[in-house]
Amino acid sequence: MNELNWNHARAFLATAETGSLSAAARQLGLTQPTLSRQIAAFEAELDVTLFERIGKRLVLTETGAHLLQKVRAMGEAANAVTIAASGRVEAIEGRVSISASDAYAAYILPAIIERIRREAPQITLVIVSSNTLSNLHRREADIAIRHVRPDGEGLIGKLVHESSAHLYAAQTWIERNGYPAHIEDVADHDLIGFEDAERFVLHMRDAGLNVTARGLRLLSESGVAVWEMVKRGLGVGVMAQEIAIRTEGIVELFPDTPLVRFPVWLVTHRELNTSRRIRLVYEILSDELARMECIRRSDEGP
Repeated sequence: MNELNWNHARAFLATAETGSLSAAARQLGLTQPTLSRQIAAFEAELDVTLFERIGKRLVLTETGAHLLQKVRAMGEAANAVTIAASGRVEAIEGRVSISASDAYAAYILPAIIERIRREAPQITLVIVSSNTLSNLHRREADIAIRHVRPDGEGLIGKLVHESSAHLYAAQTWIERNGYPAHIEDVADHDLIGFEDAERFVLHMRDAGLNVTARGLRLLSESGVAVWEMVKRGLGVGVMAQEIAIRTEGIVELFPDTPLVRFPVWLVTHRELNTSRRIRLVYEILSDELARMECIRRSDEGP
């Protein structure tokens, strides 16, 4: 057997985990023909068939499924080496990737990035805007802003503040519709919801809004899209308070009735926290996110 080529193994791993050549090619930054050649080369190296094509789908063979576990372990070992090496870099330069929800990435991070750019202009910042949890072990991000406690092995997290989400409407919407007297007066068709709709409805019912998924007329999985529609007066929306208080022309409905309370965690990998550039970015993020708690409480008043 020839010496194993990691690039070929990585092509097999990405294709098996994403389920398609196109998705794997995007993940690895390759063209689809290049990826196909690498998988074919890997099969030739091992003298096995790894995938069967059924219609338009690629399905792992029994041999492919068995080898996937071995190759996945290789990938995790390679990522661990990369993480450990990154943690040893002492220069305050290079790339640091930050993962956050799309709303946080759009409305909270830019002001913090201004400070990072002033204090560490040689750092290249990559903002990963995602409403799913980034896998820090696989280096999908170096630092993540999350709303759940980290529980992965080797991860460290800091609870920077507690936040809450409320109902908001644009002043233009209030002028057209009036200020609702009670929270239950906010009708389905006035509410801009999040996908998935059923889960969103359950949260709203817990807060006292008798809404149904069928009655919702505007939905999005994007917090940015929801908030932009609220700003344009298209309806009433739910948003984190630290974002809302930074938005002009927005009225908070029922300030004493938060719909959701949630933590804001700052998370990184234990090894990465020994890197000066990552540690600096982590500390600035921690400082600025904690400051938002003070601003939010000041805005609430005594």
